[in-house]
Formats: sequence, C-alpha cells, structure tokens
Amino acid sequence: MLRRTLTLLAGFALALPALAWPDKPINVIVPFPAGGSTDTLARALATQMQGMLGQSVVVENKPGATGTIGAGQVKRSPADGYTLLVSSLGPLVIAPYLMKSVPYDAGKDFDLLTVAVQAPNLLVVPAASPYKTLADVVASLKAHPGKMSFASSGNGSSDHLTAELFWQQTGTQGTHIPYKGGAPAITDLLGGQVDTSFQNINAVIQHVRGGKLRALAITSEKRSPLLPEVPTLGELGVSGANVYSWQAVAAPKGLPADVKAKLHGALMTALRDPGLQQRFVDVGFEVVASTPEQFTAFQAREAARWKKVIEVGKITAD
Repeated sequence: MLRRTLTLLAGFALALPALAWPDKPINVIVPFPAGGSTDTLARALATQMQGMLGQSVVVENKPGATGTIGAGQVKRSPADGYTLLVSSLGPLVIAPYLMKSVPYDAGKDFDLLTVAVQAPNLLVVPAASPYKTLADVVASLKAHPGKMSFASSGNGSSDHLTAELFWQQTGTQGTHIPYKGGAPAITDLLGGQVDTSFQNINAVIQHVRGGKLRALAITSEKRSPLLPEVPTLGELGVSGANVYSWQAVAAPKGLPADVKAKLHGALMTALRDPGLQQRFVDVGFEVVASTPEQFTAFQAREAARWKKVIEVGKITAD
C-alpha cells in the first residue's frame, strides 16, 4: 500500500508542471531583425496566443549568421514550452548545407510544431526593362551567359536559391548580386541597377501593382489570386522550380506531450482566426497550419531539395 501511494504521489508531482503550464511568460525567438516577414508573423501569433494561454508571449529578435545564432539559442533552451522559435526556411533547411558548421542539427534538435504560412516568389524586372516575358529572360541568358544580374537579399536566401534553381532547370547562368537584406535589393531593382530578381510576393506586390516593377512569372503551383494575370513557371515551360518561402514554429527537442499539444492547439486557433488570416492573405501569404507530423515530412523534402541545389551550384555562404 505504501509503495502504491508513493508511486501515485510521484506521478502526481511529475504531472504538476505540465498541468500548470504556462505559469510564466513565453519567449519567442526570431533569428532575424525586426520588421521582416518572420518578425511580423511572430508578433501577430504572439498577440493571439497570449490571450488564449493567459500569459505574456514576448518576441525577441536574435539575428546573425543567416539565422543560425537565434536557432542555436533555442536549441540550447530547456524543452519546457517557454521558448519557441519562429523562423523562415533558411535556418531549418538551407543553412545546414550552406555553412561549414551550425550550432544545431536541424533534423534532430527541434520539436517541429507547424509550418504557419508560405508565399511564392515573383520573377520581377524594372518597369523600363527590355525583358517583357520569361522567354525574353531565358533567351538573353542563353545568348549571353552570366551577363544578366539577379539581385537577392543575401547568399543562401530564398530569392538567391530560387535563382540558382531556375538556372539549373533552364540550363542557363546569370550573375548573383547579394545584398544585406531584401530592402536594398529591391531599391536597386527599382532603380535599374540590377536586371532582375526572384522576390517574395509580399515584398514586391505593391511595386508590381504600382507599375514600378513588372512580374514575369510566379513560382507557385497555381496562379496567385492577388496577381491572377501573372503565369506560373510551370505554365511557361519551366518544370521543377515551384518554390515557396515559408515561416514555421518550432521548440527545443523533448517537449512534454501535453505541452506540445497545447502549444499546437493555440497556434492552430491563432492561424484560423479570420482577421489574422485576412491580414496574411492581403500581403500574399497562404496559411498552411500544418501538423507536427506534416511539418516533419515537409522539412525532410525541403532539406533534400535545397541540399541538391546548393551542391550542384557549389554555393557557399561567403
């Protein structure tokens, strides 16, 4: 009887932290500067979740080293549900193959909670560009290999690797011009200092609608309802180049099952909020709201894909 009582008490004591969760503020680490797409998503989710969970949800920006500094901090944090990572695809499926070493194993060191949103990239040129169609771009690349410049927000970014994948799939080669962020890349694109770029739809849609940039193609499987006149790469004969930039939520590996379920439930409720969904849709995001299992399978597919692109293109972070 004593043994049974002690066993029951021990089980009850172990269950207390999970039952009480959360009983203090939750920290959300964004491994990029404030103001970008990932930061915007994190702050929108934090606002929604703190009302549901009854605790403050505080967003901290920990930029550096292509997002791997912030991701590394999350990996080293206790797996208790009080530290989350809201990240783009870079630290999770690109940086591990682009950099010589990262402070975590992206496939083993995180509990993957959900892919929250995704957005395709647009191939855009300045309004005054002589390139009117995708066929014009491909013809020029083939006639003058390496001459056309493609701006990106940095080595290993989604826009950089989309260009590399495009070159590989079309048997062409342009010149990559990396910038320190998307804003300066777009500024030079608008000014005609660079020829073209694959930019996230939410970053350039206002310039396309305003007539300052011309969109030649979109990297999604289907046309975007926001720009229905822009054809997909697949429609234009470029296969295997469907690309989405995406943002996701993860936590240190080893979350208690009930805490993980509660976190995922709060995230799903937030992402299904009609007001929040409309905010995302208006700027070009598609709400995904995947399960942890779906996220795990998706991460494996994305990692294999970008690993191949990086190896074939001999791309480095330098």
